[in-house]
Amino acid sequence: MAKRGKRYSDISQKVDKMKVYTPEEALDLVFDTKSAKFVETVELAIRLGVDPRHADQQVRGTVVLPHGTGKTIKILVITSGENIQKALNAGADYAGDDEYISKIQGGWMEFDLVIATPDMMPKLGKLGKTLGTKGLMPNPKSGTVTTDVEKTVEEFKKGKVAFKVDKLGSIHLPIGKVNFDKQAIVDNFKVALDQIIKLKPSASKGQYLRTVAISLTMGPGIKIDPLLAGIFATK
Repeated sequence: MAKRGKRYSDISQKVDKMKVYTPEEALDLVFDTKSAKFVETVELAIRLGVDPRHADQQVRGTVVLPHGTGKTIKILVITSGENIQKALNAGADYAGDDEYISKIQGGWMEFDLVIATPDMMPKLGKLGKTLGTKGLMPNPKSGTVTTDVEKTVEEFKKGKVAFKVDKLGSIHLPIGKVNFDKQAIVDNFKVALDQIIKLKPSASKGQYLRTVAISLTMGPGIKIDPLLAGIFATK
């Protein structure tokens, strides 16, 4: 096990590992665990009562955070014709067709998100290993395959986040930066968790929100009572 540094040990003393906090307590406490020299991301981690091995228990979707994530992302749009200029006008960093497919095949990866129009998906199949292993392959369920490139680019630039349950039944997503004011983090927390609750699969039985935690990039996880978190997010 890796040894934790003094900085981490000092801030960990502020968090009771045996305690399950209320959402209000946790959202206050997360700001007290700030210690890194860079602007840390506020991260939400949720373990769900689903079995991701079954297709009918997959949880995947998108959410538009009202205050964004605080991160500027580089967007590549794979499309053709007049949609190329539409994507660029909407704020895409790169937009094109075969040219960018060839660049990716050559090792170019200077982007954080790929959006594609349906007509380009057959061509993107050859990039399955390259984009798929990095979670960058466009998918309708993540909102990255679209016929409306303008709206989609604008939404992701403003703070739309795609998420997917992992093989352990967990979802991790950013909900802002530590330099946001508290209310902005509260708003983003509520909207993100509410969306995940709405996506509960009908095949999921028993308790859906198993664990909920919030943390900074370099800070300890702060456990939140999942029942209270669900009430807090939906009220």
